[in-house]
Amino acid sequence: MASLVVEKNEKNEKLVNILSIAIPLAVAVLIGVRTKIDLGAWTKILPHVIGVLNTTTSITLIVGYIFIKNNNIKWHQKMMSVSFIQGSLFLVLYILYHISNPSTPFEGDGIIRPIYYFLLVSHILLSIGVVWFVLRAMYYALSNQIDLHKKIVKFTFPMWLYVSVTGVIVYLMISPYYK
Repeated sequence: MASLVVEKNEKNEKLVNILSIAIPLAVAVLIGVRTKIDLGAWTKILPHVIGVLNTTTSITLIVGYIFIKNNNIKWHQKMMSVSFIQGSLFLVLYILYHISNPSTPFEGDGIIRPIYYFLLVSHILLSIGVVWFVLRAMYYALSNQIDLHKKIVKFTFPMWLYVSVTGVIVYLMISPYYK
């Protein structure tokens, strides 16, 4: 399998920064649109697909971490590429679901309610920030700036894993209320 190589230059650095702002902004704008687009009943299954994607992303992130700790760079790269693709697919499906369906209110009560909202809010806030870190980590890896890649993944990996795992937990907590 041929490796993708990205040129190290100022233009690519700016592109990463622009995408890091544009992606969360575009998601917020698209989700914030009050008028829902009728994409059909098939979109009702998307939260479950998204839950599976978050689960498999968590797994591939952990497996990729194990591979790099065992100096297996080839399989580490494969797992991180799979994680990146899963994250990208998640984003597309998440937008499709939210532009075509009303928000599902959380109906839990008692102590579970503040726990749910803490996990949801921390998940959302970190998912916005993790975009820059993931794009930067991928750029450093693909442009063979391995020292910079190693420095940034110390923050990227735990943040990305937290976002993936809390995505699964939030999904499991709200899934009984999907209609």
